[in-house]
Amino acid sequence: MARLISRIHEVIVVTIAENGKPHLAPMGISEVNGHFQIKPFKPSSTYDNLIRHGQCSINFVDDVRIFAGALTGHRDWPTSPCQQIEGEYISDALSHIELEMVRLEDTDPRACFYGAVICDVNHKPFRGFNRAQNAVIEAAILVSRLDMLSEQKIREEIAYLTIAIDKTAGERELEAWNWLMERVKLARIELNHD
Repeated sequence: MARLISRIHEVIVVTIAENGKPHLAPMGISEVNGHFQIKPFKPSSTYDNLIRHGQCSINFVDDVRIFAGALTGHRDWPTSPCQQIEGEYISDALSHIELEMVRLEDTDPRACFYGAVICDVNHKPFRGFNRAQNAVIEAAILVSRLDMLSEQKIREEIAYLTIAIDKTAGERELEAWNWLMERVKLARIELNHD
């Protein structure tokens, strides 16, 4: 029997807050049977916004500062109005998909929203990530789970990811990395830098 494999894509989900402003959140999403699954933790702004508004955009970006910034308070990235939903997408996105939520599994600690594609737009080509960009995304995932992972696990992962940063990071990747490492320090996790 074939096993159904769901790939997780690291994207920026843009929802609309109660005040009408866009809210950017990095998230791993899956595409299953023609629908995108968005699984925000509860409580969270993304969960509240999807419950209230029921629409969002998912954004494929290569500027990893957007991933790091959403977790460290650097959230002011230009957005533009979506084409077919009442929402926003990241102006510098490589591509974005506009979704309408059609189903909800409201479980704890994470809900699962199923979004139907309303519009799919390519803005510019994807040239691939370098190792430093991948390292920033992995570090952002770690930072989003600082309260769930052991300090030892975080230290080990960051030590490994630092190798890619040291070898291939450009200005953007270094800026994003520094934001994330400041957040780790605020969590009082001591990192070894040999």
